[in-house]
Amino acid sequence: MKVIANNKKAKHDYFLEEKYEAGIELKGNEVKSIKEGKVSIKESHVGEYKGEMYIYNMNVTPYKQSYDKNIDPIRTRKLLLHKKEINKLIGKVSQAGYTIVITKIYLKDGLIKAEVALAKGKKVFDKRETIKRKDADRKIERALKNY
Repeated sequence: MKVIANNKKAKHDYFLEEKYEAGIELKGNEVKSIKEGKVSIKESHVGEYKGEMYIYNMNVTPYKQSYDKNIDPIRTRKLLLHKKEINKLIGKVSQAGYTIVITKIYLKDGLIKAEVALAKGKKVFDKRETIKRKDADRKIERALKNY
């Protein structure tokens, strides 16, 4: 499994509860571009439309040698999930405070996959608590390393 793009901000802004592996419906030159690593998921989000899940604002830079350069780099792309998973996600998102976030895009057995997580938004004090905990862990690691 080769990670192509990672959304580090997702762990900072959300409590990630459940993770799902999903395929992405792409066009030919988008696949080549993503395999080169020319994809950004920083500002992307997942939404539901007519019982199906879609990725919005995922930026895929057009492939250089492509003959068809008219494809919109931030077009909406369909996520390929099982119906049970989609229904479960839609049910959870309808509750207050839940959202669906893309945490990473990776290559698995020649296929491009997205890791989608059901997430609950963090408050400001939760973010501070996480930062304090990480700092304490770092100090402990340094102290143990010196001995």
